[in-house]
Amino acid sequence: MDIFIQQIINGLVLGSMYALIALGYTMVYGVLNLINFAHADVLMIGAMAGLTILNMVNTVAPDLPGIVKLFIAILGAIPICVAVNVLIERVAYRRLRNAPRLAPLITAIGVSILLQTIAMMIWGRNPISFPQVMPSDPIHVFGALISPTQVMLLVLAAVSMVSLALLVEKTKIGRAMRATAENPRIAGLMGVDSNRVIVMTFAIGATLAAVAGVMWAANYSSAQFAMGFVPGIKAFSAAVLGGIGNIYGAMLGGLLLGLIESLGAGYVGELTGGFLGSHYQDIFAFLVLVLVLTLRPSGIMGERVADRA
Repeated sequence: MDIFIQQIINGLVLGSMYALIALGYTMVYGVLNLINFAHADVLMIGAMAGLTILNMVNTVAPDLPGIVKLFIAILGAIPICVAVNVLIERVAYRRLRNAPRLAPLITAIGVSILLQTIAMMIWGRNPISFPQVMPSDPIHVFGALISPTQVMLLVLAAVSMVSLALLVEKTKIGRAMRATAENPRIAGLMGVDSNRVIVMTFAIGATLAAVAGVMWAANYSSAQFAMGFVPGIKAFSAAVLGGIGNIYGAMLGGLLLGLIESLGAGYVGELTGGFLGSHYQDIFAFLVLVLVLTLRPSGIMGERVADRA
């Protein structure tokens, strides 16, 4: 029973990070009908920028509590990620809105490679150790263990997802985002500034990516220029699982994928005598993607974006 609870906790931690990243994919797709594959590298920029800020804080104010240092790193990484993502939209995607779908896709891959190259030039190609600022003593929960960093991650993820849901459902910009997702031309006739909505969408996605990036690096104590690739692909799988274009589907898909990976790696590893253990947990994410695309391409919660003439 203790092992099962531990796997559930690990799955929720992993799934929360997937959900935060998947929201960036699904929001952009919902508004622009575009898969922004550069989004995973915005996460990487957030992690590397957060690492740099954290090292500066450790030098200037080493006596600050660890949780305060981590919050400063996140708050510093957010505007950097927002600036990068908004610049990507303005320079790379805006002129391609009416282009064939293949053009923005290839552009997104090119932007992804460009961001990785720039990060490699700034921070180097080798993994960089992320400072351990939170207490290392684990917390016992029903016989399982969870670190203070993971507790902070779960809280931040929950607050971020609830805040996003409230923003989309209850605010003026949220209504504008939903109207643009339904039909951008009609929304424009009703006075909605589509350019402003799209910029806000990219900014919100970048904010979530910054939080996920810093916490991913803090949880795994490492960051590097190519760190966004695997979580980005898995978060995209989570968005497809939940229903690409649906923010609640992205949240659900991320949490489910994290649980599937954790439980699958544990139980399948046990059944195979360790042959398919945690080292092969990436298999489960892609098996889920294949099954969803085969059996229910629209995902668990379907797609809220209407067909556009």
